[in-house]
Amino acid sequence: MKIMVVDDCKTTRKLLSMYLKSRGFEVVTAENGLDAIEKLASHDVNLIMSDLNMPFMDGIELVKNLKNNPTTSHIPILMVTTEADPEEKQKAMEAGASAYLVKPVTAEVVASNIKEILKNIFKKGGADA
Repeated sequence: MKIMVVDDCKTTRKLLSMYLKSRGFEVVTAENGLDAIEKLASHDVNLIMSDLNMPFMDGIELVKNLKNNPTTSHIPILMVTTEADPEEKQKAMEAGASAYLVKPVTAEVVASNIKEILKNIFKKGGADA
């Protein structure tokens, strides 16, 4: 399974990538929403983990863009952000995010959320359901 980590902080991208690789996932990274969209043209990913506050295209704009594109609308998106404001969480979920985590996060919390997202996809009959 391949996961894309989208975050403007190099350290966060590295840390999340290490968490995921230690759990057996393949990882692709992007610096912001625009970078993510460009990389999705050449990388098939099964899940996206995205920060909320990024330059050029923030996480909510990324979610909206991906959910409005038939090629990427099936990809679940896990928001991982320092933004604990309930209004921001609501905006992200309404835009189409599958889950929302507030940093700092542990490898266990990330893995647990990924499992829950995948479980919900399979309950619905697959990614395209």
